[in-house]
Amino acid sequence: MASYADMPLHYGHVPPWLAKRMSLLGGAIVEAVATDYGKGEVIRRLSDPCWFQSLGCVLGMDWHSSGITTSVMGALKKAVNPRSRELGIYICGGKGRYSRETPAELMAIAAKTGLPGEQLVRSSKLTAKVDNTAIQDGFQLYLHSFIVSDEGEWAVVQQGMNDASSMARRYHWHSSAFDSYTESPHTFIYGRSQGLILNLTDKDALPTQGGILQLLNEKPAHLLPEIRNIIMPTHHDVRAENVNLKRLGSVLALAHDTRPASFESFLMLEGVGPRTLQSLTLVSEVIHGTPSRFEDPARFSFAHGGKDGHPFPVPVNTYDETIHTLRDALEKAKVGMSEKREAIRRLTQLAQDIEKDFVPNTNFDKVVAQERRNSWQYGGRIVFGKATKPKDGEQLTLF
Repeated sequence: MASYADMPLHYGHVPPWLAKRMSLLGGAIVEAVATDYGKGEVIRRLSDPCWFQSLGCVLGMDWHSSGITTSVMGALKKAVNPRSRELGIYICGGKGRYSRETPAELMAIAAKTGLPGEQLVRSSKLTAKVDNTAIQDGFQLYLHSFIVSDEGEWAVVQQGMNDASSMARRYHWHSSAFDSYTESPHTFIYGRSQGLILNLTDKDALPTQGGILQLLNEKPAHLLPEIRNIIMPTHHDVRAENVNLKRLGSVLALAHDTRPASFESFLMLEGVGPRTLQSLTLVSEVIHGTPSRFEDPARFSFAHGGKDGHPFPVPVNTYDETIHTLRDALEKAKVGMSEKREAIRRLTQLAQDIEKDFVPNTNFDKVVAQERRNSWQYGGRIVFGKATKPKDGEQLTLF
């Protein structure tokens, strides 16, 4: 099965104040996942489009745009590569000319780790060739990121654009999820249905593929995984229908409607205010949640908003406190003081416990309006400037 979903093509750039924080929090999340679940789990999650999109949202990027791919991979590369020897994870490639540096980067990594460099380079080139040539869907690749562990497991996240339709399509690969580059190899293709396409990697295209390969005097290979799909809307604002209100409501209830001191697990988070607790709970789920928890990535934008102000401006002060709390927990855990890290992990379970009996209401728009109105208190910021204190009765409006 091959299906596709929308990602609006966004131009522009990530402002330095956000890029720095994305790198710090993204690096801490990768370290937490690697510490608790292993480096292989980091590779697997990056090949999961729903988790990847949720990660981009919790880092404060626009919740559904093509910019998530570029900014997240750039932030992770900056955060992870200086610590690759410690984490056992390396990130190569990137956007534009950086994608062409992937072979040289992989050979350098192979020299350090003993990994089969030529084989990794071949995998990099073939994944790009498949998505640019074997799948003729009107999207031209402009980003190629290759993530590899020191054990040889790898993932590819790459993206193509179609200027005519102003859409982007993201492709995900995982080394353990396929046996052949030429028969349904992806873990996911993330983009919008544009009508009929030529997909020579589809298993039903095997006869056509065989004819082409016969001309080239090569033999077709065999495999069977399927490609999942998600449809992303084109509207920029976050709406109630874009999130699981039961899950979001339980997070808000945990952070704002319950006294943290009533939970033993919160004792190690003493001093963390309700707004930061809201962000930490969503970050905790990105680290510890199961795959089914990431089917509504927009929900994770309620951690740190978005740079364009959707669903609300990025609460910079809260963002910094989230980074500090998570980094402090990770550092203390290294010397045997794991209570704070465990408290952050418990946030996921506590929110899910509340979720069991939580009944969603119709206050979604009021929640967004309140976040916007209070944004100035948390250092709210968008690409066009800082949020200011609203006058009495005035709502903070964007665009």
